[in-house]
Amino acid sequence: MVASRWRLRAGQVLVLAVLAVLAGLLVWGWTAAVNPGSPITIAVLPFENLSRDEGTDYLANGLAEDTIVSLGRIDPGRVSVIGRTSMAAYKRTTKSLAEIGTELGADYLVESSLRSEAGELRLTARLIRARDQVQVWSESFDRHASSILGVQQELSAAIAEQVQTRLSPERRRALARRHTQNPEAYDVFLRGRNFTSQRTPDGMRLAIESFQRATALDPDYALAWSGLAEAFSSSAINSDADPRDVWPRARQAALRAVAVHRDLAEAQQALGYVNWMFEWKWRAAEVEFRRATELDPSFSRAYVSLGHLLSQMGRQAEAQTVMRRAREVDPLSPLAYALSSQVAYQARDWSSALELASRAIALNGELWIGHQMRGQAHEGLGHADLALHALASAARLSGGNSTALSLTGYILARAGRTAEARDVLVTLEEASRPRYVPPYALALVHAGLGDTDAVFDWLDRAYRAHDVHLMYLPVDAKWESYRSDPRYGALVARCGFTSKDPATDRQAIETRPPG
Repeated sequence: MVASRWRLRAGQVLVLAVLAVLAGLLVWGWTAAVNPGSPITIAVLPFENLSRDEGTDYLANGLAEDTIVSLGRIDPGRVSVIGRTSMAAYKRTTKSLAEIGTELGADYLVESSLRSEAGELRLTARLIRARDQVQVWSESFDRHASSILGVQQELSAAIAEQVQTRLSPERRRALARRHTQNPEAYDVFLRGRNFTSQRTPDGMRLAIESFQRATALDPDYALAWSGLAEAFSSSAINSDADPRDVWPRARQAALRAVAVHRDLAEAQQALGYVNWMFEWKWRAAEVEFRRATELDPSFSRAYVSLGHLLSQMGRQAEAQTVMRRAREVDPLSPLAYALSSQVAYQARDWSSALELASRAIALNGELWIGHQMRGQAHEGLGHADLALHALASAARLSGGNSTALSLTGYILARAGRTAEARDVLVTLEEASRPRYVPPYALALVHAGLGDTDAVFDWLDRAYRAHDVHLMYLPVDAKWESYRSDPRYGALVARCGFTSKDPATDRQAIETRPPG
């Protein structure tokens, strides 16, 4: 395919055309270079942004991520593509291609650069054989987006033609439907996805605003609806958002995503997340998470959600297997390691929990969840001072998340530092006056203090508020001394966490959110 030069109308609307070009040409490159039928692993390195404007980083990141997804959907039985988060670890790396290929076990590497200046964009991509660093294919392109829809359709057809013996009609349609045909909607979607990765209150707020804008521009943009549903859901954990506020919004967005594109892995993940976090229909959530992994076998986040859910259901051996799979498909994902630590902690494997949390921090020292998990693991091992040090980092990086503060109060209380623990209670109570603070947070500090009646008072408030943190009750060791109290069993039963009815596997989201 020969590159052509078109006049640029606006840099931000080039994304779809460039993505389609790159995905099509990459497929052409590796299908021409690889013996048909032999399994291969491809690693798409982060796009190098050669533009003067660093504000276009989100565009380069988004192109790389969507290229990974597109290649992963072509022929999942034969072509493995290294997960998205892992590849971000190689941004601006000084490692050689040989080192990267060895670390990832990749057969082929895709190296690309993106330059946008004065309204013109140039994309350069190379396909490199990892074992000897031979360049198999290379091409440079200058593009204009005056006919985005035609270009997208033309190149989607080219992709299908290159892999027609492997790509079913269903997969062709799924690839064509994955993204919007509205370039502005795609642009703000990329921004939203970039904000989501920060997992902070400000990041979640900006992500929600971006996804809402994308769905307003294209009401049938299933991927943006999925992102919106997960952003609302995650905000109940990452931003201490009131579940009674975000639950109905997350539910509506997830249902819309599935209605528009039922066979989109992200839509199934979003629906499962709502079932897990808010509806507390865990068997239904399991079905949806498994469906997401079937639709996209390289979708690490779906494995992470599934493993975490299985752990909370008490199925620890299955959970460990699934979390290992999450790390295999995205081997350098800090979030996969951090939540693997949570699963190990819930299985009472404190040493593994600490090792996994430390790995998450080594991969990304700015991810507050890694520090939170390290603090929790140290607490399990009885290392109070080390736990408090880790939690101080978690609180700072998270923007003051109640999870880090409440665990700090619990540990202080257990260490006999009662006055300091009660200071934490005062802080949480004062914070709860102008905004929502999860009642579970105060219940946990009271648990450390041994205030049994206060514990169940606050847990009852958590139930009335539909506090999402209650999902930790069945497996969190910190509640061990309270499990013999009849009020504890009654609460877990009210939440439905003890249900064994397999009929719930067939339930859609039917529960009406409170209010």
